[in-house]
Amino acid sequence: MPGVAWREEPHVEVERDGVRYTLLGTAHVSPASVAAVRAAIDSGLFDAVAVELDAQRLQALTDPDALAKLDLVRVIRDNKVAMFAANLGLAAYQRRLAEQLGIEPGAELKAAVREAEARTLPVHLVDRDIGLTLKRAMQRLGWFDRLKIGTGIVTSLFVDEDVSEEQIEGLKEGDMLESSFGGFAKDAPTLYSVLIDERDQYMAARLRESGTGATHVLAVVGAGHLKGLSRALAGETRPAAEIVKWLAQIDTRRRIPWITLGLTALILGGIGWGFTHGGAQFGAQLVLLWAAWTAGLAAAGCLIAAGHPLSVLMAAVVAPFKPFRPGMPAGMFSALSELRLRKPTYGDFMALRDDAQTLRGWYHNRVCRVVLVFMLTNFGMMAGEWIAIASGARKLLH
Repeated sequence: MPGVAWREEPHVEVERDGVRYTLLGTAHVSPASVAAVRAAIDSGLFDAVAVELDAQRLQALTDPDALAKLDLVRVIRDNKVAMFAANLGLAAYQRRLAEQLGIEPGAELKAAVREAEARTLPVHLVDRDIGLTLKRAMQRLGWFDRLKIGTGIVTSLFVDEDVSEEQIEGLKEGDMLESSFGGFAKDAPTLYSVLIDERDQYMAARLRESGTGATHVLAVVGAGHLKGLSRALAGETRPAAEIVKWLAQIDTRRRIPWITLGLTALILGGIGWGFTHGGAQFGAQLVLLWAAWTAGLAAAGCLIAAGHPLSVLMAAVVAPFKPFRPGMPAGMFSALSELRLRKPTYGDFMALRDDAQTLRGWYHNRVCRVVLVFMLTNFGMMAGEWIAIASGARKLLH
């Protein structure tokens, strides 16, 4: 009987609304999974194929020029450098896996798309956009948890080490995003919910939408999604479109930046008090103290990132004005300056995934260095801000 070999892999069959869905559980780092996917599609049993991918991840897997098409100026101006850095961290992690195991993570998903297209079968991308998933995760986490994740991402950018056996085993049984965040996903129920549970519900709803007009759909997903996905696919009663809309929403309500406003009030109030109670000379000392620490450490951060001298100067000039431009970090200006002065080449974009694996690569690659300038300028600015506040408070109290 055709297709018997692939049936030895983990799979679940669900009947819903006149459509049979075969959920084939794969390991994202297994050549056997690639062979099973090809065998399943070649069996001729299916008239549509769905894969655990979104458009962005599919492009990254199939289009070698995808990164070269990136509008880095827009990324900086839209203040999405942190998200871009997170994607670089994920790309570096995947590249280390490929080198360590001899197979590209997600190769079975890429094979499913290619095999289906070769047989002119409809291909449906059913996973949620990775950017939406990360944004929803960050919105639901507390400040400490966000800091912990951010620290982990930054560490992954600069530490070139083999992927642990535990992470590899997780990829054989689970999910790429969950494994990328290490054990923290399991320790943080909220993060686990967004990375796994929500995506199970989202993919089930997308499968129901894509099943229209088909009789037998093959869904290629990580083995860790089989249980939750099959449960949601069989038991969910709400309309599929309603679920997709709900799970793709980002909270866009403008929140009052109380911390930023409080710091601004503290800084301006302290300087104002210095002028009114200590005289012009004392007030000027507080202004100079603020400017020296913020400008000096922002410039130092940019310098550590090997920024262009004019980018360093830009960081120093804009840093003291932070209280008057909330939402526009000093790193935004220094990074835009760096981008203009040292424009990345096509080769920089093409080497990005390899260069992002090592510290040397981060300093060598112009795209990576723009990100470094952005991050380290901001770190320097934040350090200078707190030191200046503490120093100013000591002067005011004496």
